[in-house]
Amino acid sequence: LLVLLIKLLLYPLSAKQYQSMAKMRKFQPRIQQLKERYGDDKQKFQMAMMDLYKREKVNPAGGCLPLLIQMPIFLALYYVLIEAIELRQAPWILGWINDLTAPDPYFILPILNGVVMFLTQKMTPTVGMDPIQAKMMQVMPLVMAVMFAMFPAGLVLYWVTNGALGMAQQWMNMKRYADPPAAHTVS
Repeated sequence: LLVLLIKLLLYPLSAKQYQSMAKMRKFQPRIQQLKERYGDDKQKFQMAMMDLYKREKVNPAGGCLPLLIQMPIFLALYYVLIEAIELRQAPWILGWINDLTAPDPYFILPILNGVVMFLTQKMTPTVGMDPIQAKMMQVMPLVMAVMFAMFPAGLVLYWVTNGALGMAQQWMNMKRYADPPAAHTVS
């Protein structure tokens, strides 16, 4: 219920994030042209890129806000699950979890989280993405599954639900917001 409420409240920001990412993908050919034009002169390349963003009214950091807003919620939930004595040994709907404050004893939720992250990553376009970044995205579901194996089950349940709803939201955004027309070449 908490995840659903947060997703509903943040949906307008998430939709804008997706639109911003789609617009940034369309600028990749122009950014590549700038890289070729300026070669090793990083300062001129950065200046030209910022000028391009300004001219086209593109904010490269436009997609970060929903993540930044969710981080305090995630941290608060983590501390509640670590500190709340009332939640210890509290029965839960999922039959194999007897304590939301303890890690999942059978690692079902961390594995499910890895699967959800993998599927979400497969939906994420990697056109124009740096090859190292693309490789890191492929490894991230496994890293997160291992990391979440040590976290309280309640936190992993929140993250899995958040990820599954995020995947559904991304699918809706992909259908709803078609990519903008390709950006013209740099003059």
